[in-house]
Amino acid sequence: MKKKPLIYIAVIIVVVVGLYLLVYGFPGSKEVHYEFDTVTKGDIENTVSATGTLSPVTTVQVGTQVSGTIDSVFVDYNDKVTEGQILAVLDTTLLKAAVSNAQANLQRAKAQLQQAQADFNRNKTLYDRKLISDSDFETYKVNLATQEAAVKSAEASLEQAQRNLQYAVIRSPINGVVIQKNVESGQTVAASFSTPTLFIIAQSLSQMEILADVDESDIGQIQVGQPVTFQVAAYYNRTFDGTVKQIRLQPETIQNVVTYIVVVSAPNEDGVLLPGMTATLDFITQNLKDVLLVPNKALRFQPSQDQLDKYLARQKKLAESVKGLDTASVATRPGPRPAGYPRGEQPTGFSGGRQSSNRATVWYVDSLGQLDAAHLRTGISDGTNTQVVASRTLHEGMQVIIGETTNSGQAQAEQRRPFRMRF
Repeated sequence: MKKKPLIYIAVIIVVVVGLYLLVYGFPGSKEVHYEFDTVTKGDIENTVSATGTLSPVTTVQVGTQVSGTIDSVFVDYNDKVTEGQILAVLDTTLLKAAVSNAQANLQRAKAQLQQAQADFNRNKTLYDRKLISDSDFETYKVNLATQEAAVKSAEASLEQAQRNLQYAVIRSPINGVVIQKNVESGQTVAASFSTPTLFIIAQSLSQMEILADVDESDIGQIQVGQPVTFQVAAYYNRTFDGTVKQIRLQPETIQNVVTYIVVVSAPNEDGVLLPGMTATLDFITQNLKDVLLVPNKALRFQPSQDQLDKYLARQKKLAESVKGLDTASVATRPGPRPAGYPRGEQPTGFSGGRQSSNRATVWYVDSLGQLDAAHLRTGISDGTNTQVVASRTLHEGMQVIIGETTNSGQAQAEQRRPFRMRF
């Protein structure tokens, strides 16, 4: 009777072990499955990213040079205006009174000038006859000059009063659109210390500009006339075009980061771009057409140490099989060795010396189903693909490895320390 529980336990253990082996496989029997992507031909761009703010090309702040109360306002936000159009009018009661007062002062000054002129002429005759002294005649000369100056002063005061009356009528200095209005009827404006801004007028919204902040590390790649693409949050699925108009030399330092303002000209014929929008820009520093492209994931893939050892062993065996090849010189020539490769040995396909930053290796499966390496010289990258400048192996349509999974479903490609083949 005591044997039955032991039998049941043994059966349960066998079932559990069987299920484990069925799901996870036998130890050391994990099968590797590669993930592939295709080498293609196409266009690629190298860009510098930045952010900026949209603004009209020309804006004019319209103010007033005289103080007073706003009597009437004739425009509102977004109104199109023409040069010379009346925007607002101040109360002119006091200004007209000032003109009348100035006119009266001018008339009085002219009357006094006539009196002084008559006195001068009369006493000039007496002076010529030596009937009055020099000191007496000098008084009439000074009085005449004083009255002449008084007339000129009165004329200037009248002109100023008339000009102030004209300033009471606020007119548009340009053709454009009212983008800001800071005044309403009945409001009092004071121009004693500074000119208050009543309106802001944009000359035209059909042409906008973007003031972009470009990092000092990227400013060397920016040039006047360079094409630019940008997006705004309001139209996230639409890309707009622009051109670099100006690179301002004055740096700005914000939180220890040095940036330069780059002015980008952007057409806005349909009027969808509005002042103040934040734009995300890509400055196109390079643009290549119909070039060979390899996925960046393929450049990041590295085989396991076991796979690498097998590959190196095949390469060594291949080198030894070539007639007349000095295997000793190949295996022992100086230069860096791949990680994990025995000291004093180095496989064919690796070259000594410093590796340049545009050298890379991608991996593929050859016609025999074995792992093999393709060496290449890289060009520009757009973050997804990289240009293949030169390669003896890669061609359009070729399948390259971008990752691997085992039968346990665990991805291996991105978990290893990167290793680059040298050639």
